This record gives sequence, structure tokens and C-alpha cells, in this order.
Amino acid sequence: MDIAEPAVDTSGQMVKDELAEKCQKLFQAFLEEFQNSDGELKYLRDAEELIRPERNTLLVSFTDLEGFNQELATTIQEEFYRIYPYLCRAVRNFARDRGNVPASKEFYVAIQDLPTRHKIRELTTLRIGSLVRISGQVVRTHPVHPELVSGTFLCLDCQSAIKDVEQQFRYTQPSICRNPICNNRRRFLLDTNKSKFIDFQKVRIQETQAELPRGSIPRSMEIILRAEAVESAQAGDKCDFIGCLIVVPDVSQLSAPGVRAETSSRTAGAQGYENEGVRGLKALGVRELTYKLAFLACHVAPTNPRFGGKEIRDEEQTAESIKNQMTVKEWEKVFEMSQDKNLYHNLCTSLFPTVHGNDEVKRGILLMLFGGVPKTTMEGTSLRGDINVCIVGDPSTAKSQFLKHVEEFSPRAVYTSGKASSAAGLTAAVVRDEESHEFVIEAGALMLADNGVCCIDEFDKMEMRDQVAIHEAMEQQTISITKAGVKATLNARTSILAAANPVGGRYDRSKSLKQNVNLTAPIMSRFDLFFILVDDCNEVTDYAIARRIVDLHSRIENSIDRVYTLDEIRRYLLFARQFKPKISKESEDFIVEQYKRLRQRDGSGVTKSAWRITVRQLESMIRLSESMARMHCCDEVQPKHVKEAFRLLNKSIIRVETPDVNLDQEEEEAMEEEEEEDNQMNRQDVPNGDADNHVNGHVNGHVNGHELTNGISGESQSGKPSLRLSFAEYKRISNLLVLHLRRAEEDENEDALKKSAVVNWYLKEIESEIDSEMELISKKAMIEKVIHRLVHYDYILIELSQSGLKSSTQSSGTEDRDDDVTLVVNPNYTLED
Repeated sequence: MDIAEPAVDTSGQMVKDELAEKCQKLFQAFLEEFQNSDGELKYLRDAEELIRPERNTLLVSFTDLEGFNQELATTIQEEFYRIYPYLCRAVRNFARDRGNVPASKEFYVAIQDLPTRHKIRELTTLRIGSLVRISGQVVRTHPVHPELVSGTFLCLDCQSAIKDVEQQFRYTQPSICRNPICNNRRRFLLDTNKSKFIDFQKVRIQETQAELPRGSIPRSMEIILRAEAVESAQAGDKCDFIGCLIVVPDVSQLSAPGVRAETSSRTAGAQGYENEGVRGLKALGVRELTYKLAFLACHVAPTNPRFGGKEIRDEEQTAESIKNQMTVKEWEKVFEMSQDKNLYHNLCTSLFPTVHGNDEVKRGILLMLFGGVPKTTMEGTSLRGDINVCIVGDPSTAKSQFLKHVEEFSPRAVYTSGKASSAAGLTAAVVRDEESHEFVIEAGALMLADNGVCCIDEFDKMEMRDQVAIHEAMEQQTISITKAGVKATLNARTSILAAANPVGGRYDRSKSLKQNVNLTAPIMSRFDLFFILVDDCNEVTDYAIARRIVDLHSRIENSIDRVYTLDEIRRYLLFARQFKPKISKESEDFIVEQYKRLRQRDGSGVTKSAWRITVRQLESMIRLSESMARMHCCDEVQPKHVKEAFRLLNKSIIRVETPDVNLDQEEEEAMEEEEEEDNQMNRQDVPNGDADNHVNGHVNGHVNGHELTNGISGESQSGKPSLRLSFAEYKRISNLLVLHLRRAEEDENEDALKKSAVVNWYLKEIESEIDSEMELISKKAMIEKVIHRLVHYDYILIELSQSGLKSSTQSSGTEDRDDDVTLVVNPNYTLED
């Protein structure tokens, strides 16, 4: 019986944890004695900082702990959850020895530099309570709440105060009143003024794409942040969390509809005791409990600790601070790169070593990574600095390859496919939290790529209503949400790199870009650069591409030669992005001059450009020239930078290539049909042996004849010149005729609508160009054929005879001179601008 006796005596006392108290003493000794390489006490200055009212967390390096006492470090790592309150006490004692600290102030300890990093999948029940470091991408953040740490309760029966009741992830009342006379177990009131609260925030993280096993769905994990760790991770950040794995009751399961919690069946017995059987969670009745794993983090650090963990796009650093974070060797490399005369080309080849050719696209993407300078006007309007690029091209022109390269290279890039993305998935979704039933915002692709690049593949296959969601993000760089009582404007300072296929699979050169791509005009004007990749048959390039691909497949490692490694480029990018180049006076004039040229050329309807030049293209030119200056680490935009920007912009505004119009098409087709009939006749007449020779001779003659007709004035087989017009000239004449006929219709001048009158009017218009009678006859024949083509091929004009519409039998034959038809413009035809 002597074993049980001590238990009787200590019924009202706390049980001592000797191991934890020993750790507390050792940890306090570590804080007081540990010196850095200079012989200073390392944690002294940090402890003095803790006296300030807003600070309460001391950051301790795990490597220092290992160096000081290996046993202590091991115990902390294995028993972290058990020892943590004692470590915090040690910090409190250490801080109190150093200065005047309020007695009620709580202190916390955060541990960094833990050597091993675990994936979310590796967190099993074995690791509960031990110190772990996990990494993942934050996908959802909750608002910061106060959490009750230790409560002071008032007994409603005897009015005595019960202090320091520890709370653990749920509201815990004292089990019994500490007054020996009072037996109250249920009626307590929380005294909020004397209780201690702490900031508390829940964050959900998800596995990053890189560490996902094949064919798996990303796992997610709830992270609980407290004290100074709150608000240190935003949606989209890739972070390392150091803390311990804990088990919490799954409240969302308990409050699930369908199974009601049995709370009303309780009856209070004599003296306030409850007549209850098995005790589950108080107030939830006897129910099967479900638990879930959560992660209690004491420290949050960005995943890429080099460069202070700042992303490539972070604008808050200075060039000086970045230089300080590099080693001497790295800094020398960055300096050497900035002096490189051939930097532009070398960066392109180093970034995309596996893609052959397409130099313009590489340059455009490189400038997109450097980005322009974002500015804010006096009124507070922000002008974006990010460059948006769209790649349109035939299948197998390495579009997705570019997107994948950028996603792997840029530390904050999100890759998504157009068809599989919804509007909410691209911008942000408002979802209801399972536990608190509040609405929280879950970040979409554009928010996750804030300060990075969002790669959208199959951009043309997106639903129209989903494309509209990107409008605001592309120009204003924000996402506004008003739904479910949540009104928020979120940042989406991202560059968009989109890839699209032309309508019908292949790019049709005879149509403009707008007709080739299934995109609306507002979205098209928001892209700074359009690159059109056409899969042409060209013996030289085909050979080079084939060599490149075979080389890549046969010797993967050796075939890639990079001038700079990806890490060097990342460092250089980060450094170069700190420059904020200003536009010099000459560059200003040059930009204005070039913009005027672009506008004028766009206005003159003859050479139609691929899309309209708007002020957005002027801003694009400014952004691209700033990006060029940044790449060369210049503080000023010089005319040479503007020249390159203008050249790139010009490349993307592709001229529409249209074939010449053959006015003798109908006659040639008729002749071909006759020849085919002749061939068949000959084939039947001639014996087998000679048939081949005969046909071959015939076909060759035909082909040669056809080649001649391709010349502007080549003789066709009948010896008559084939009439051809350039598309621009044909368009010009057709517009002239349409305008003339419309004017005549308005004046109700029926005679002017007659075909002969129209021909005469046109010849009169160009009489200054006609020198001889021969020329007059050829011009007359040409205008008649143009009208014929406008009627029968393009359906722009309609022929009306006396009895109404002209009969089809007559239309193919030659027209009678007596029956001079009236021409009118098709009412559905609109003149292109």
C-alpha cells in the first residue's frame, strides 16, 4: 500500500515533470552562456528587444543548441510538445533578468535552422509531439483571432476565482472548484479581463507540384500559427514551417448534420454531480470521437532562404541588400554578367537550351521576366510594370515547352490549362470554413502567382465567361470579389504568359490575327506582345530542328550547353530588377516618333496590321524599353533600348500576308476540266504501253503551263496573259466601287448603278494613268473581271436584271450588251476599317 500513499497526499498538487524542468534549466543556461564566433553573448541583444511591448518571441537556432549541448537538442527535438511550455518559461526568466518586464507578459520561443525537411505526406502519427520542419504552398489563410491561453474563472456558487486554467485548442472549464467546501463542477464564468489571450491564425498548406508523387492528388494540412508567427505567410507563398504535429478533435465531423449530438439527455444528480456514464467530450455527449492531425508552428520561414527568401519579383529590397546576401564569388559572377556584351543572346540560350530557334519568343519571355517599372501616379492610380505575352501558333511549335520552362525557372509561377480552369479557379473563390462556418477566400492561380508569372495553356479554349475574369487582373492588377458577404480587392501583380492555337488548328496567313484567334478585342489589346509561330516547310530549319531533337534524345546531358546556370540567371534577375530606369529626353522623343509611325501605318488601310494599335501598345513599348534597360543594369532608358523594344513590338504586329487575286480563275478551272476529259478519252483510245508516256507528257506540259500562269503576266496554255492583282490593289478597287455604288444609291441615281456606267466611271477616275489604247482595253477587261469576281466569288455586289434577280443560267455565260444589269452592294457587307 505504500506506493499508493503519495498519490493521496498530492491529490491537490501539480505533478512535477523532472525531465522538462531539467531542460528548462539547461536551456536558460544556453541562453545566458552561448557565444557567437566573436565572443559576444549571441542572444543578449535579442532578449533586450523582448522588453518592447510588441515583441514576445525569441528566435533560437537549432544548430547553436546542438553545438552547446547535443543531449538537450535531441530531447527538444523528440519531446518538443511536452517541453515547449518550460522553454517559454526559461525565456521569460532570461528576459526578466535583463530588464523590467510586466509580470503578466507571456514569452514564446521559436526554433529555426532545423536540418531535415519533411513532406506533408511523411507526417504520420509517429511524429506527433516531436519537432519537425515541413514545407508546402499556402493556399488559404484565415483571419487572425484571439485565442484563450489560460483562463481565470469565477465560481458562481462561492465567488472564488480559479486562476490559470490551461486551455488546449478548445474551451476548457475547471473540472471542480478549488474551494474545499464548494463542490461546483459546472457553473463557472470566464473573467476576460484577467485571462490571457494570444493571436491565433489558421493557415492551410498544400504539397507543391514538385514533390507530388505521380498520379497523386496534393495533400493539405492545417497549420496553427500563434503570437508573432501570425500573418507571416500569405496565400501563394512557399514556406517552411517548424513546429510539432498535434492531434485535435475534429469539430467539423461532430457538428455534421444528420447525427445530432446527444446533449439534452443529461440529468444533474445531487450536489451538482452528473449521472452520466462514459465521458466523451463534455457538452458533446457520448459519441465516437474523430481526431485529425494539425501542425502547431512556432516559426515560419520562406522556402528559398537565399536572398532573404524574397521572390524574384519582390520590389522591397535594395541592390545593396541583395549584394550583401551573396558570397564574393556569386557577386563577381553577377558583375561579370552585367559587363557581358552578348548578354541578351546568352541569357536567351541559357534559359531555353532545349528549344531550337524561335529567338524572338525567347527574347520576349526574357524581357517579361525582367519586367517594366510599376509606377503610381499622384492620384494613386497604379500603372502596371508587368509584361503580358501571348504565343499563337500551329501545333508542335514548342508553345507549351516555353510555358513549362518558365514555370520551372521562376520561383513563383503557376501553370494552368485554359479548358480545365474556371473563373473562380483563376481568380479567387469564397468558400465556407468547415469549423467556424465563416466565409474565407481561397486563392486562385492569379493570386498564387502574385509577383510571379501565370502560365495559361490552351488560352483560346477557355469559356468566354472565364476569360472575362482575367480582364481586370491583366490591366489593373487586382481581383475584386463581391459575393457571399465578402467584399475584397486582392492583389494579382502577375505577368501572364498565354499559349493559344489558331482557329481551325493552323494559322491562316490570308486572314488577320483577329480572325485567326478566338479572343476578344479587349483581351488582345491587353497583351503587350503577340508571337505567331507558323510551322513552315523549310529544308534548312527542318534539318536543324531534327538534328537538335535527335541530339537531345540520344545524349540528354551533353547536348545542352548553357553559358550561365539557372541559379546564376536567378541571382542576376533579382539584382537587375532593383534598378528603376528613368526615360531620357531623347528616348522620350524617339518613343513618341515610333508610336506615331505605328498609328499612321495602322490608319492607312492598305497594309492591314494584325490588330489595332492603341495607347496600350505605347505603354507596352515603354515597359519593354524599361525591361531592356533593366537587363543591362542601366539607370536610364536609352534610344537603343527603345529600338529593340520597337523591333520586338513590330515583330509581333505581323503583316497579314495575302495571296494575289487571280482574275482568270474561272476560265482556268474550266480549261483544267476539259483537259481531264481529254486525258480520259486519250487513255481509253491509246494502248496500255503508250498510255503512260502520253499522259506524262500531257501532265508535264500542263504543269509547266501552270507554272507560267503563276507569274504576273505569264502566258497560259492558250497564249493569253493571266490577269493577277495584288490583294491590296484588289481590296482598294473593291472599296472604291462599293463607296461609289453606295453614294449613287443614296442619290437615287439609277443610271449610275448600271454595270457599263460603273465601268466607265472607274476608267474616268484612272484616266491620268492610261497612256495608250491597249492599256485602256486591258484596264477595261480587268475592271469587268473584278466586278465579276465581286459578284460571283466574294458576294459583295449583287446583279439585278429588269425582272429582278438574274437567272443562274445566264450568270455563268457572257452577258448580253443589251441586258445591261444594275449593280447594288450586298446590304450585309460592311467596309473593313
